[in-house]
Amino acid sequence: MKLLNTQIQYVEQSSSPYQKQIVSLQLITILWMCVEAAAAIFAASRAHSVALLGFGADSGIELVSAFVVLLQFKRVAHLNEKRAARMTGLLLFALVPFILGSSILAFTNPRFRPEPSYLGIGLLIAAAIVMPWLSAQKRALAAKTNSGSLRADAVQSSMCAYLAWIALAGLVLNAVFKISWADPAAALLLLPIVFREGWEAIQGNSCCDCA
Repeated sequence: MKLLNTQIQYVEQSSSPYQKQIVSLQLITILWMCVEAAAAIFAASRAHSVALLGFGADSGIELVSAFVVLLQFKRVAHLNEKRAARMTGLLLFALVPFILGSSILAFTNPRFRPEPSYLGIGLLIAAAIVMPWLSAQKRALAAKTNSGSLRADAVQSSMCAYLAWIALAGLVLNAVFKISWADPAAALLLLPIVFREGWEAIQGNSCCDCA
């Protein structure tokens, strides 16, 4: 996960006329990510959906990123962004074998095959709409304030939208055409993105050039 820039630009951020807008935007992000992660994990547990579980877990990690950026602009504490990024990267790496194992189990054991989740479909459609809007707002403010951490957080919002579309494809195929293997297949398609996010987080990259 592309979590935060390693340089903290306190002088620019504290004097920026856009600080209140950024804080408000991060609060909206945190609220949405709380709802998104909780609803995704709940729906995943009900439907045995590996794709939803992976999406929800990634949303939870992205919630941490948004919270750290909020603290940075609120100047609550001096944060070691590089250490936070590495911890997040390790969490994402831990998520990879879990998704892989759950997908294999769903493929091979009929008892664990996912059921249609209309709650999950609705959530993913909402995420596919909300996250690009949040990303666009963050990119605009990042350009005005020259904030690397906010720019990286904007990239994460974009990635969340990509993940939503991939997971949504699997859930729709399962719900409409009763193709149960489409759900774990979609989860497997999430893995390269999750792995890349984890690797770049551990490397301490801001991902400003990844968009």
